[in-house]
Order: sequence, then C-alpha cells, then structure tokens
Amino acid sequence: MYGQEFAADPAATYRALRSHGPIAPVELAPGVPANLIVSYDAALDVLRNPSTFPRDPRRWQATMPADCPVLPMMMYRPNCLFTDGPVHARYRSVVTDSLARVDQNALRENVERTAERLIRSFGKEGQVDLLAEYALMVPLQMFQYLYGCPPELGERLVAGMIGIFDMIEPEKANEQLTQSMIELITLKRASPGQDMPSWMMAHPANLTDEELIHQLVLLMGAGTEPEKNLIANGVRLLLADERFAGDLSGGSMPVEEALDEVLWTDPPMANYSATYPVQDMDFAGVRLPADTPLVLSFAAANTDPALTTGQRSGNRAHLAWSAGVHTCPAQQHARLIASVAIEKLLDTLPDMRLSVPVDQLTWRPGPFHRALTALPVRFTPVAVPVPLDESPGGSRWNVPRSQSQSTHPDTTSTPREPSSPSSGKRRWLSSLARWWRGR
Repeated sequence: MYGQEFAADPAATYRALRSHGPIAPVELAPGVPANLIVSYDAALDVLRNPSTFPRDPRRWQATMPADCPVLPMMMYRPNCLFTDGPVHARYRSVVTDSLARVDQNALRENVERTAERLIRSFGKEGQVDLLAEYALMVPLQMFQYLYGCPPELGERLVAGMIGIFDMIEPEKANEQLTQSMIELITLKRASPGQDMPSWMMAHPANLTDEELIHQLVLLMGAGTEPEKNLIANGVRLLLADERFAGDLSGGSMPVEEALDEVLWTDPPMANYSATYPVQDMDFAGVRLPADTPLVLSFAAANTDPALTTGQRSGNRAHLAWSAGVHTCPAQQHARLIASVAIEKLLDTLPDMRLSVPVDQLTWRPGPFHRALTALPVRFTPVAVPVPLDESPGGSRWNVPRSQSQSTHPDTTSTPREPSSPSSGKRRWLSSLARWWRGR
C-alpha cells in the first residue's frame, strides 16, 4: 500500500484484497504488516465497539524501529484519536466545545474572501496548478485564522504534516511539526486571543500544554492535508466526469453532489484509524493477532460491493468522517470550507478545464491519503476586483484577533504576565520535543 502502483489505482488493490474476505493482510510500509478492513459492515462493527477495538498503539509501537516511516502517523499521542473511554471523552469535549464557538455564517464569509484573493492572484494568468495555489492555500489560511497563527509559522506546521503524510523524511517532518507547534503554544500562552488554541487553554478540562499541543496537531492534521485533498478531488471530479461537467455554473447542487461522490469513492483519508487488539481474537471470520494494527479502509468500505444501494448523491452514510465515538467533530466545518471554495472557483472561472487528460493526473504514494500531485487547469483570464474594504496588501487575516469576524467574542483564558525565558522553560520545551519524537 505504499508504492506508486497502489497510488495509481487503489480500487484495483481493494478488489484483490476482498478475495481474502472482509479483512486482508497488507504492508503499510516495507516490513510493516497490518490487517486492512475492506468491508463496510466490519468497519462499522469496529467503529461502534471501541472497548473491543482500542486505539492505543503503544504496545505495537514498541516493536517498531525508530525510523519506521508510518510511525509519525500512527504513534501514540495523548489526543482524541489514540485514546478511549473517559480520557477520550475529556479530550473530545475540549475539541467539540471549542469548535462550537466558531460562527458558521462568518466562516463562510471568510472562505469566500480568501477564495477571491487567491483567484485574484492567478486569475490573469489563464492557467494554474489548483492543488498548490488554491486547494492547499484555502485550508492553510483557514487554519492560520482559526488558530490565530502567523502565516510563516502556519506554513511550517503544514509542511511538517505533509512530510508525515508522504512518509518523506518522516523523522525530520515530525521534528518540524513538533517545534512549530511548541512555538504556537508559547505564543498563545503569552498572548491569548479569540482563537481555537486560546479557547482550548481556557476549557474546564484544564489540558496540560502537552495535551493541548496534541489536540491542536490532530485538528491541524485533519483540517489541512485532507481538506486540500477534498477540494482538489472534488474539482477534479467536476471537471472530468460527464455527469457533472454539463452544469458547472448551475449553482451549488452539482458541487454538493460531487462532494458526496468524492467522500464515497475517493475520501481524502482513505485508510487510517487503526485499532490494536489486546489479545489474539477471531473477528469477521479472521484470526487477528494481538497488537497488530487493524486499519480501517474508508475507501474500500465505502465501495464494498455488498452495499445494496448505489445512490450516493445526498447519501451521507459513507465512512469518510469515521463513525461512532471517533466520528470527526469538525465535519460540518470541513464540508462548508470545501463546498464554498469550490463554488467560488467555478462561479469565477466558469470555463475552467483540465490542462491534461484526466488519466494523466498522478497521485501521491502513501497508504493513508488519496492525494493528487498536481491539478493543472486552464481558463479564460479574469481580473477579480479588490473589495473596497480590503486595502492593497492587506486582508482580514491580518486584523487583531479582537476584531475577528468569524468567531464569537467570548471570554478566553486570562492573559499571563510575560516573563523572560528561563532555563526551566527551555528544559520543558526540550523535554517535550524529545518525548514527541519517542526519545
């Protein structure tokens, strides 16, 4: 599941794996065995029974070499994804309560403004790689805004996360992600604002800095790389599939239908959410060894031939957002950002078309995501006007957090008196960085 052959045609791999039954043996990376769930019913059973299928990977992790390329994606972190029971409930409450403070209507407005600025930057060229210049930049700027994150720091955080997804120098990518997140937490401790990190700091669950960082990394991982893929895969489908290509300027319905289709057939996180049986067990007619990753293939489960309906438009029973207690808490935000970004793109560039045949587009290798390497398009050059309230070189992303238009002006954590760095603080940062890297 890690080579270019799998990336080019994962559906063929899933078809072959189904010959083993609902669960099949795979390699996530060379020498890293796992079992992959390719059945919709079996996936639901696992997701709905967290006590039988726990998420804690530490016993498996202890058997892996430090340079295992999938370790940064699968290693234990104290966050919602890798915990169960009361610990999971505590972490999740911080995430869901903070997400609930985001104003959905104002978030839509901010996505629209961001989309307009990005299209303005390349609209006169008549061509662009939408993946790099648009699909990546929309969630990056949403993330920077909701986290109150300086752009340069946000770019480093996302670069680190992409390196982990791609398994390219994963240790280096993990270190970059670690150090950048520590910088963000230090910044927010010194100067809290109307943003997700500050709200999470002020939550009654009283997360430690260590716990806070891990919830933020989880949200960032789910909110940037997969969101980029959702936008890009949605645009690809709209431009290449004749079922959608005839009505691109007809409103939001084709976009919503395309997103439904993508979430069923090409979910941006195709294989993930591993569980680890604590003892040898029989499940779905398969003997599962203890501590061997049991990975959920959302893509394979969604396309399981055993499903009785082929209706996907308006059908939200797919597993792209997971299910059960680990259902994605930000799915409404993610879908809103993707749909508005795509709608604005198609409204502004109605004659947009792929620059190459769809079968010449290439996919990035890796066991976890469904991600294009590029999405080149052409269109009639356009000049997008600058709004009167948006000064040259500036944007609402630059305003002080107290002037935020996309979040409720609720009270956040009490600002702390700034203090000069101490040797104790530096030791804490170094200790956390070493712990994060498993040292």
